Amino acid sequence: MRGSRARVVAIFTVILALTALSTASTMQAFRDTPARPATAAALAAQQRQAAESPEARTERTEKAMEAAKANTGALYAFLREMPKGGDLHNHDVGAVYAETMIKFASHDHLCVDRTTMALTEPPCKQGQVDAATSNTDPALYRDMINAWSMRDWNKAKGSGHDHFFDTFPKFGLANQGHMGAVFAELANRAASENVQYLELMTTADNAESIGFASKFQWNDNFSVMRQQMLDGGLQKIVDDAKKNLADWDAQKDQILDCNDANVEKRQPGCQVTIRHIYPVLRAFDKTQVFAQLLLAFELAKQDPMDVAVNMVQPEDWLVPMRDFHLHMRMVNFLHEQYPEVHITLHAGELAPGIVPPEGLRFHIRESVEIGHAERIGHGVDIMYEDHPHELLAEMAKRNILVEICLTSNAYILGIKGKAHPLAMYLKAGVPVALATDDEGVSRSDMTQEYERAVLDQGLDYTTLKKMARNSIEHAFLPGESLWSDARRFVPVHECATDHPRNATISAPCKTFLKGSKKAQQEWLLEKKFADFELKF
Repeated sequence: MRGSRARVVAIFTVILALTALSTASTMQAFRDTPARPATAAALAAQQRQAAESPEARTERTEKAMEAAKANTGALYAFLREMPKGGDLHNHDVGAVYAETMIKFASHDHLCVDRTTMALTEPPCKQGQVDAATSNTDPALYRDMINAWSMRDWNKAKGSGHDHFFDTFPKFGLANQGHMGAVFAELANRAASENVQYLELMTTADNAESIGFASKFQWNDNFSVMRQQMLDGGLQKIVDDAKKNLADWDAQKDQILDCNDANVEKRQPGCQVTIRHIYPVLRAFDKTQVFAQLLLAFELAKQDPMDVAVNMVQPEDWLVPMRDFHLHMRMVNFLHEQYPEVHITLHAGELAPGIVPPEGLRFHIRESVEIGHAERIGHGVDIMYEDHPHELLAEMAKRNILVEICLTSNAYILGIKGKAHPLAMYLKAGVPVALATDDEGVSRSDMTQEYERAVLDQGLDYTTLKKMARNSIEHAFLPGESLWSDARRFVPVHECATDHPRNATISAPCKTFLKGSKKAQQEWLLEKKFADFELKF
């Protein structure tokens, strides 16, 4: 374990790396006989809601949110309770709060440098102390949190972009051996905010594919290089990654008591469905990037727990900017070999001044047109792309969702308010969904993303509800959608006469739902919305 940890932290130091399904709980949403209302008043409320149109329920809840806006705390309380669907853009280790990382580091007696706050393996050298010292040294504890997150950061202290990405190599060693606990924390937090589904970016192979690439010489013929790597032992890394995901998920379930026969002992996170996306580190040598991509496509093909491929790390760094077109060509080639594998790509996480003007012109377009991205992460520089309105129209036509990370964009890029392109995406009809990105480093959560959407972007409840629905509609889950028209959220004919709060569900709808994990999650979200809106 220590050897593996050392290899991983070396990778973090060099590149400043980024950062269950519970069938019973999901199916509960459409069982034949839900519990009876506890009181006559509750029964009357249910009957009243059944008689109301969905538009009337939404309008009534809209008024409740407008009233809550009079007080920041009241708005947060309203939004925390609001169903939010899924978080589709979440870097797992960046989502864990620094306080938890300190617990991990203290447990493993890692060494922390008092000047840089970076962790290393013991024994501790001069200027370093055991991380457990933070348990009795409040100043050290404070400084570690500030160095490992955006807490207490402001523009006077320097670049938010640099401070954000500099956090990862400092705490990167802490999470090794604790990934089950990482998943458990994220699941419980999601449940507490009425988030039912997570797609976590997880380096399932512990970056083993990067070292594997050193065995091979670059070859401009992608087909030849792919076959060499497949013949050269890539399957073992795929198998290791699959085992890691299974082990970490089992650890998460154990921590949360998800398998306890006493349902009441199961923690709320057991109700959250988690799937994973492999995040390819794009700042590496081109052979290493290709090896990671090939591992990512093979893993997504072989393991249903891993649902897609992504490319991560700052686009403004030297290698990602220089090799962006080459990377898209790699993704295009592998898409042809694995057409069933889903693709989402970080693209357009840029702003004027971070790169030269010409560096803002092409990342989103190439990700869509060459990289076959079904979703775009961030997409902040869309209006600086060549022919932006045509690109927006193309994304709307192709139904490509943009994962909107408002807090992250504000900290890293300084983009917020009218400078943010969210309004342009909405105007163009491009589907969007809110996401947290790295909520631990940002000291945020999904509720705060919704709060920013209301206060900073001026969104109303109807738009927030649509974004929550989009998050499940565009999740990489198998099966048909609940919606025959996902733009207007018109249900399929099998479920056209059914409602999630009905005492019984028609046989055609029940059959349809059982055949689709995506529709199950969408049905569950509709039940949550019905329950939430009934309160108003």
